[in-house]
Amino acid sequence: MVSRFDSFLGPLMEEYLNYRGKLGYSIQGTKSHLRLFDRYLIEKGVRGKLQPLFFLEMRTALKMEPRTVNLTITAARVFFQYLVRREYYPDNPVKDIPYLAEWTSIPFIFSENETDYLLAGVIKRIRHKEKYFLKDFSQYMSIMLMARCGLRISETRRLLRHQYRLDEKTLYIEKTKFKKDRLIPLPRQAGQEMDNYLPVRDALAPAENPFLLAGLDQRGLYNCGILRMFRCAVRDIGLDQQRQRVATMIISPPIPHSLRHSFAVNILKQVKERGVSAQNALPILAVYMGHSEYKHTLKYLKLADAEHHRQLTQFIATKKAGP
Repeated sequence: MVSRFDSFLGPLMEEYLNYRGKLGYSIQGTKSHLRLFDRYLIEKGVRGKLQPLFFLEMRTALKMEPRTVNLTITAARVFFQYLVRREYYPDNPVKDIPYLAEWTSIPFIFSENETDYLLAGVIKRIRHKEKYFLKDFSQYMSIMLMARCGLRISETRRLLRHQYRLDEKTLYIEKTKFKKDRLIPLPRQAGQEMDNYLPVRDALAPAENPFLLAGLDQRGLYNCGILRMFRCAVRDIGLDQQRQRVATMIISPPIPHSLRHSFAVNILKQVKERGVSAQNALPILAVYMGHSEYKHTLKYLKLADAEHHRQLTQFIATKKAGP
């Protein structure tokens, strides 16, 4: 069962999320946006049938980024589709509510040298006491796989021991974000790191621990631990920065997912430097990164490389500081 909602539609939200969960869908994102909707219903004291005007007013009243507002509208729209299908509601009052224009987001891009500095910084963070060593080493390997192979943080955490094929230096990644499986070869440097890690992992992890990147006891890793190590290393190498908004543009700080963006952008940059059209590399890159649609890979052609990103950030900082 999901956590309780408190508005008059709360029981139906719980029913809907439990239904989605049983179908195998991830419900965390939907749940968080339905909570926003739930709180707004309570704030307005609404207990009757909702009309489209209510959602137009909600769209204006929610003082959040347009993307968050749009995701809340989407969550409400799909929820009401379920209510209509179950004949709990006569029609969907959210179906024609338009989205807000979203702000442009510029992700942080690590250059190849900065990626090397970051990984060196993470290595320095590994504690050598027996109690912490394996977990810290595993967290480093998670960050390394994001940086060297473009994996998502969730993909590194769910990897099982048997999904790494030592003789082939390949990783089998199963049922990821788009419910796709893929088999990827590790770049030479990542393969060497995995070869160094495995004897330590197999010696220190309990035999019954199924995870490739082992945590304590029989568990895998947690996002919070990886994120904490990443943030500390970013600060140590002097790349920490605050999220900035300029008009309708958001310049993002470094986050673990930045490593996935950086992997793709730097690969395409290398391709162009060899005199080859980056367009030719996109189909291979799309398969390697597990994209369900070509358009998700195409966006990396539009991202500035690390040098241009840094120039833009410095320019904006200078303008903010004034003469």
